[in-house]
Amino acid sequence: MAHGFTSSPVVVTGLGFITSIGNDSNEVSESLSSLKHGLTPVTFLDNPALPVKLVGSIKGFEVDSPYYQKWSAPERYQAPKELLRGLPPHGLYAYAAIEQALEDAGISTSDLRDDRTAFYCASAGSAFLLHHHLAEMHRLKGQRGSPFGVVSTIAGTLNFNLGAHYGFKGGNCGFVSACASSAHALGHAIDQIRLGRVDRVVVVGAEDVNAESILPFAAMRALSTQAIPERASCPFDRQRNGFVASGGAVALILENASTVGSSANPYGEIIDWAQSCDGFNPAISDPQGQGIASSMRRVLQSADMDAGEVDYLNAHATSTVQGDRSEARAICEVFGKHGFHPRVSSTKGLTGHPLSMAGAMETAFCMLALRQGFTPGNAHLQSVDPDEVGELHLISTTESIRPQLILKNSCGFGGSNVSLLLRPWN
Repeated sequence: MAHGFTSSPVVVTGLGFITSIGNDSNEVSESLSSLKHGLTPVTFLDNPALPVKLVGSIKGFEVDSPYYQKWSAPERYQAPKELLRGLPPHGLYAYAAIEQALEDAGISTSDLRDDRTAFYCASAGSAFLLHHHLAEMHRLKGQRGSPFGVVSTIAGTLNFNLGAHYGFKGGNCGFVSACASSAHALGHAIDQIRLGRVDRVVVVGAEDVNAESILPFAAMRALSTQAIPERASCPFDRQRNGFVASGGAVALILENASTVGSSANPYGEIIDWAQSCDGFNPAISDPQGQGIASSMRRVLQSADMDAGEVDYLNAHATSTVQGDRSEARAICEVFGKHGFHPRVSSTKGLTGHPLSMAGAMETAFCMLALRQGFTPGNAHLQSVDPDEVGELHLISTTESIRPQLILKNSCGFGGSNVSLLLRPWN
């Protein structure tokens, strides 16, 4: 059978969540609608003097040991030993999220093994396990080492282990563009489906939640030093002083709408995507927001839609002064300058910032909003930064309004920007 470019919509048919605000769709929806955060106190490295006081924690899993035999997880996520021995902590989260998404979409593991299903991942790897394996290498002067030291630590770890475990044949690719990584994975998944190369892509973003993955950001002065959750993770608020790090895993199943079964009940459609680059600084966004503004314009142009049609914008805003301000200026440039005022919020006030998995997580949040008919508010927004007031329509509470067109932003180090357009399905 010949395959080629298709104009059929790309829909999301399954979701899976292991996040700081819940480990399934019901928990996550409740947290989003009630603005219940998932931030908890933390003392890294047994050092109470460290300025990092909070983390977006994952509940129900114990993965603090470098030895998988000592890990524990909810009963339904008891992974086989052959898989666990090559996984980092966030690999177990990813496995759990994928299992949820498959069940949600009504897809069996055997369905994944044809050459029409691909697997796309976003992960920074596991600095935690890398440190452990390198320390062992030095201790033993290189005479012995774990055969899983490479596949359990580097950025492709999810692809290596889970790709083999599920038997994907249609493609297996990892994306590394910092906090835009999983949004890039979604965008390229859309392209592959539209080009007719595959009918389905399983996309997963996941990150560890430990000192090795989080504390290096403190050295960059990117993390909040607040001990009060409501004051620590507060995108667009004038009191913000950095982000609260988190992790976990989120999985989405994207499918060609013309090939899904009649029993499928898609959450929504991902209409299009676009990307841009600031070309400004390795770690700081262009202060004027020109890069992310370009990405938003491009996706609207590609989808042949007007900025006035967007009624909700899910912002990347992490609760850093520079990043939030840059995105706010971009939104005002693309929308407010032309008299358009979509509702704007960042859900990172609830979750903290999960780095490379942010795009996948927040796109999945938007899919829940489309299915259940609400618009998530800005948690912890008490006093808006004067530089962001402008024409930005920031909502402080969740509203019982189903968005009809969502624009989702993700931004990463190096000025990587991704924008996605989402809408309800039927």
